[in-house]
Formats: sequence, structure tokens, C-alpha cells
Amino acid sequence: KPRPEPRPEPNNPCPPNARACVDLANQKTWLQENGNITYGPVPMSSGMPGYETTRGHLSVTRKVRDEWSRPYNGPMPFSVYFTNDGEAFHEGSVNQMSHGCIHLNHDDAVKYFDTLQVGDGVYIW
Repeated sequence: KPRPEPRPEPNNPCPPNARACVDLANQKTWLQENGNITYGPVPMSSGMPGYETTRGHLSVTRKVRDEWSRPYNGPMPFSVYFTNDGEAFHEGSVNQMSHGCIHLNHDDAVKYFDTLQVGDGVYIW
């Protein structure tokens, strides 16, 4: 019996060509393929006032497993950068706002690091 063609999730506001989706209003993020959610949604935290996370259609620029933030003198494990000015998905407290990055719990940060590749689309709204 043939499997049905995957269809985008109903009410998914993220464009199908994005691999990672970030809903700032609800502090949720997920991974998807062709509009079908493959992981999540999971809790996250984003940029605090004055350090708002960049919105829009972005893409993964690089990945660093054991990153250290020089400006903020702190660890950024499992960093997946989506801007050229330091914003990334990385492990961090989802109960603490960031300087623009997307904080994820450990298991979620590992999944994002392992799944996302340079060039993959990221959509943040």
C-alpha cells in the first residue's frame, strides 16, 4: 500500500522551505521538512529588550560545538549561527532571556546542532 504524500502541518505559520522555525510571541521553536514538523515544538528563550532576536528569512551560516561568547564571556554549547553578528541557537536557560540568541534545553540544542546544516533556512517571526 503506498504511503500518502506528506502534507504541511495545518496552521503552521512557518514557510515550507524553512528547516527551523521560531515563534517569538509564544517562545516556541521546531524543526521541519517541507512544512512537516519533524521535531518540537520545544520551549526556548530569545533576546531581551534592547537585544531583540533578528526576525525574517535567515539561514544557517556556521556551527561550532564548543563555542564561547567573547562579548558576554560565557559558554554557548552546540551553537548553530543564523546571522553574521553572533545570533545562534545554542544550549542555555530557557528561563533567561538572551542577547539575541535562541536558548534551548540541552537535548534540543543537541538535536538542532545535529540536524541543521549550513545553508538551511531559518524563519523567525
